[in-house]
Amino acid sequence: METSKALNILQLNKMKREGLPISMITAYDYPSARLAEEAGIDIILVGDSVGNVLSNYNSTLPVTIDDMVYHTRSVVRGAEHTFIVADMPFMTYHVSSEEALTNVRRLMQEGHAHAVKLEGGMEICDTVKRIVQSGVPLLGHIGLTPQSVHQIGGYFIQGKNSQAAERLLNDARALEQAGAFAIVLELVTEEVAKSITREVSIPVIGIGAGRYCDGQVLVYHDMLQYSAPYREKKFVKTYSDIGTLIRDSIGQYVKDVKDRSFPGEEHVFKADENVVERLYGNAKVKGGTL
Repeated sequence: METSKALNILQLNKMKREGLPISMITAYDYPSARLAEEAGIDIILVGDSVGNVLSNYNSTLPVTIDDMVYHTRSVVRGAEHTFIVADMPFMTYHVSSEEALTNVRRLMQEGHAHAVKLEGGMEICDTVKRIVQSGVPLLGHIGLTPQSVHQIGGYFIQGKNSQAAERLLNDARALEQAGAFAIVLELVTEEVAKSITREVSIPVIGIGAGRYCDGQVLVYHDMLQYSAPYREKKFVKTYSDIGTLIRDSIGQYVKDVKDRSFPGEEHVFKADENVVERLYGNAKVKGGTL
């Protein structure tokens, strides 16, 4: 596959204006990123969902800035020609703008991210402005915000009534005015997501937000059922069942080891005859001569 330069925020805005859908995938490591780039993905998000997906945490809260730097660096190495966005994890941008900028610096300089993502609406816009003014592209995230899961009481669909819809619309407008280059909408009713997408001039990328956003994002491990046990999600389309394939393949390997059919003749290395004679002489072994 021919390589090309990574997209930038000007090109992403042009895609919105021209009605060209934006594809995004959430990935956490080198091989996943490499495969996503080879498949032609537009954006890779290194999500703090790495805690749920790879470590089986029950929320994203335990994920640290060190975790995000490590995984972002791995993804960038795998997808050198793709636009990479890194999540700012829990409480890394809430204490002060100075602390937020310090953590942004780590994701950009150590992780080599092209942009960062923050969860929240109007309440974080002052921080958004400071980060954008420092020269960092920033992706907003509203709707279901996993870092606030204990505050909102669980993983619920957002925007189901007029008050909630108005709040989401105001959050989207505020993030646009603060300088965000795009917004992720997570688990938002389709009607509200459609309204927000039409209202703001920046791209809106949905996950569980219906058909009318400017783009879509799914988690690598979800769309491939690469987990055990896999939990069905209404908003996810399964493209391959890699989990079952992996489990069956490892099971076959275990069987082959147990019945000694692996390694076979084609998997072993042979020494020169003089080495064999020096080690074993004319000794016989079970199954024939060495």
